[in-house]
Amino acid sequence: MSIFLDKNSKVIVQGITGAEGSYHTARMMAYGTKIVGGVTPGKGGQKTDQGLPVFDTVRQAVDATGATHTCIFVPPPFAADALYEAYEAGIPFAVCITEGVPVHDVLKVVGATPGMRIVGPNCPGLISPGKSSIGIMPGHVFKEGNVGLISRSGTLTYEVVDLLTRAGLGQSTCVGIGGDPVIGTTFVDCLREFKNDPQTAAVVVCGEIGGSDEEDAAAFIREHMAGMPIVAFIGGRNAPAGKSLGHAGAIISGNFGTPESKIKAFTEAGVPVADRPSAIPALLAERMAATV
Repeated sequence: MSIFLDKNSKVIVQGITGAEGSYHTARMMAYGTKIVGGVTPGKGGQKTDQGLPVFDTVRQAVDATGATHTCIFVPPPFAADALYEAYEAGIPFAVCITEGVPVHDVLKVVGATPGMRIVGPNCPGLISPGKSSIGIMPGHVFKEGNVGLISRSGTLTYEVVDLLTRAGLGQSTCVGIGGDPVIGTTFVDCLREFKNDPQTAAVVVCGEIGGSDEEDAAAFIREHMAGMPIVAFIGGRNAPAGKSLGHAGAIISGNFGTPESKIKAFTEAGVPVADRPSAIPALLAERMAATV
């Protein structure tokens, strides 16, 4: 099994005829993702270069294809409307790749779409290796296995996964949740799913400075996942004090959101924190061997 996504997931792409949507649709299809169509208002009835049908509305796409997932590549001012449209059409799972979506738009749409899982915005998407991929993940670095991974950073996801794969540690599902201040799916949401996934035997959590998601994740692990091998990494530990760097969500207020507070939270939850990404595979293998 895997979480959120498998080989049977039927995916549409909102913004499929745009440059980004078209390019990444081809990449997802090449990986094996079951893309069943796309949506671009005003271009309904056309076909993409891959022969996929284009619809004017998400409702039309769902009615015609039975889509269960959507991947959104639309400009920031229209991303919230794209999510609302997917929700109203009955799509239960949406991945919003778009960067620069106004925070107030995200707050509103997350609160007004109960029952729809939103990953992002400003995220790389997710992949269940060997099954399906939604978003912009480089599929060639992933390998099917039993390690779940959650990350706020896209490029850090790819680096860590490549290290895991080279060490022979394949992955069940990898989720890039995004680094904006407000996102639809958190570390805790993913941890809860991994906890109940029979394929996932261990988890890597890649966080960064700013916000409280990592502290929340540590609390959840301490209370609900104490027996599972879990390793963490915190990016931005050398960021100069008083400066906001990296993602929009990497904001520190006083002692809140500091790397020290996050490392302390994970350590107290029994989760070792790697000093550098290259140390993650050995640290995880050690934890996994200790639980056999």
